[in-house]
Amino acid sequence: MGIDVINGNRMHFEVMPAKNAGRGPAPKAVFIHGLGTDSLASFYLTLAAPVSAAGVDVIAYDLRGHGRSELPESGYQVADFVADLAGLLDELEVSEPVHLIGNSFGGTIAFSYAAAFPERVASIVSIEAEPATEPWAAKMTETLENIMREIRREEFFHWLEATFGSHHTRLTRAAAKRLLTTTMAVDVPQGPLLDLEALQEIRCPVLSIVGSEGFQKDDLTALGEALPYCRTEVLDGQDHSVLVQSHRVVRELLLRWISEHDPVPA
Repeated sequence: MGIDVINGNRMHFEVMPAKNAGRGPAPKAVFIHGLGTDSLASFYLTLAAPVSAAGVDVIAYDLRGHGRSELPESGYQVADFVADLAGLLDELEVSEPVHLIGNSFGGTIAFSYAAAFPERVASIVSIEAEPATEPWAAKMTETLENIMREIRREEFFHWLEATFGSHHTRLTRAAAKRLLTTTMAVDVPQGPLLDLEALQEIRCPVLSIVGSEGFQKDDLTALGEALPYCRTEVLDGQDHSVLVQSHRVVRELLLRWISEHDPVPA
């Protein structure tokens, strides 16, 4: 566990060294969580600890404005999150290419990071995630506007309590505070955005794990068609909560992927 100042803000992170590693350096995986109610805790038991136990060095961190990291009033464009990831890896003196594991908005950060620092990325595992493109920005703008409208209504939280219980309601109230006291909802869709040419320059291997009923259900193969090297795994009957609903399946796919795309077997 650690907290360092990255780009002027306190960042909370966890480093979990590989266990049962073979000879030589272990592969490195960086886990990037989603927006709003999420934090590195969502990875801790679902993927991070088991992946570390399987022989992979794991780094997980709280995005700015989330978990135990600092909550600045502004600075929430995708480029700001990319700069934070670069700063964290510099602080940890990680110079070799890493595997980026991004859930939802975390995957969006991973794609933009790979576009900015191609030499520092071994591969991407995208879980229900899309790159920051114009269609993505339009969807994010609509989604965030709807969320901002709902979280200003106390009736919304009463409905959450009755439908999903107190734990989910507490998480949503915390996310609402982040959105209402910062420029996050306005900043995130601004990108900067990647065009088709920029996507074609992402040369690292990509594993896209999506639910058949998730955010990409209208075109499950779109990401694979846009990227030079992308394998898509569709989990039937799953929605956007793939990481929570099917973490064992995701874990198996992830470990197999790293073993196939790293010079050091996981």
